[in-house]
Amino acid sequence: MDLTQYHRADFQQFVQDHLTEDPALLLFRHQGKTDFDLKAAVQQISARQKAAKKLPTWTSKPELIFPPSISLEQSSSEQTAEFKARKRKGQLMIDLTGGFGVDSYFLSKHFEKAIYCEQQEELAEIAKHNLDILAPSKFTIATGNGLTFLVQTEHHFDLIYADPARRGKGNQKLYKLADCEPDVVSSWEMMKSKADSILLKVSPMLDISQALSELPDIRKVQVISVKNEVKELLLHWSKSSSEFPLAVEAIDLSGRETCFSFEPSEEEEITSKFGKVDKYLIEPFSAVLKAGAFKTFGERFGLRKLDPNSHLYTSSEVPKEIPARIFQVIQEVQPKKTEIKKLFPSGKVNVITRNYATGSEILKKKLGVKDGGEDFLIGTKTQSGFKVFWCSLAKLE
Repeated sequence: MDLTQYHRADFQQFVQDHLTEDPALLLFRHQGKTDFDLKAAVQQISARQKAAKKLPTWTSKPELIFPPSISLEQSSSEQTAEFKARKRKGQLMIDLTGGFGVDSYFLSKHFEKAIYCEQQEELAEIAKHNLDILAPSKFTIATGNGLTFLVQTEHHFDLIYADPARRGKGNQKLYKLADCEPDVVSSWEMMKSKADSILLKVSPMLDISQALSELPDIRKVQVISVKNEVKELLLHWSKSSSEFPLAVEAIDLSGRETCFSFEPSEEEEITSKFGKVDKYLIEPFSAVLKAGAFKTFGERFGLRKLDPNSHLYTSSEVPKEIPARIFQVIQEVQPKKTEIKKLFPSGKVNVITRNYATGSEILKKKLGVKDGGEDFLIGTKTQSGFKVFWCSLAKLE
C-alpha cells in the first residue's frame, strides 16, 4: 500500500476542509478536479465522521490515517481501550490481533516496548504509520499470524492481548470461543507459557459459561457497557491469581462509572424473593444482565423479582448506588387501544417489553402508539400473569 499521497499537504488540507460535508456529494462535485486520489480523501473524511465520537483524540490529529469502515467498526473506542489499560504496566506486551491499533496503543502506554501483530498487510501499514506518530520507537510491527509469531519468538511477555474475531460471515450468535480466529483455546497452554498475564476481548454475544468451560482457569470476567449497551466482554488470566475464586464484574462506563461484582458460586446459592409490583420497577443495567447476576442483584439490594424469568425487580424504595434504570409506577393499565388512547391522546409513549407475551413493536401496533414523550408502558410477566404498567423515570436525588 502506497501511503505517500496521505502525507501530501493538499490531500490533508482537503480532508480537513470538508470534514462536515456529505462524502457522496464531495465525490460528485470534485471528480477530476484534484491532483490526488479523491476517492481515498473522501474515504478518510467518511471514516473520521464515523469515528468522531468513538475516537475523538485520534480524529483530532490530521496526520493519522483511518482504515476502511469494517476495521473501524471492529475497533475499540478510546473509552473502552483506556479502561482496559488501567493498572497495566511492564517491560513488554504483545497484541496478537492488532487491527487498527487502538487497543495496542492504549494498552502499551505503561509498557517499555510493545509488539503489534496483524495478518492484513494494508491494515498493518496503516497501524505502523499511526503508531510511529503516537508512540515513537515503542512498537515492533509483525505482519502475519499472531499465534505463529508467539510460537516462534523467544520473548516472554508481561501481557498478551488478543481480540479474536468471529469466523465465517453473518452476524450469527456465537457460543464457542474456539469458533473464533485466532483459536486461543487450542493455543491456550502455549500462550500461558509465554506470559505473566493474558487479556482476551471477546464478542459480547459469547456465552460466558461456555467460555469458562473452554478456559477453566480464567479468574476474572468483566462485562463492559457504555450508555447501558454492552460493548465488550473481557477474560483475564494471570499467574498470580491462579488460586483465587472466579470473579465477575459488570461495569458501565457512562457518566458515573458503576461496578457490580459477584462470584458465580454466590449466584448459585441464592434463592430469589418474589412479590407484586410496588412503587418502583427496577431494571439492572445491561452489563449486570449479561453477567448473569439475576439472583445476586436482587439479594444484594433487597429487591423482589416479578417472575423467575422476568429480570425486573420491585421495591417500595430505591437503594443507593444501584446500577439500574429506575421507573416509578403510576398505575397498571389494560392493554387496550381505547384505554391507552385516553391516557395518551398524543399517541406517543415509550413501550418496553421484558418477558412479555409479545415484543414491543407488536404491542405498540396493538395499542396504536409510537415511541415518544417521557412516559413508559412496560409489559412484563408477573406471578399473576402478563401485565402492562404505566411508569415514568424516577427522579432521584
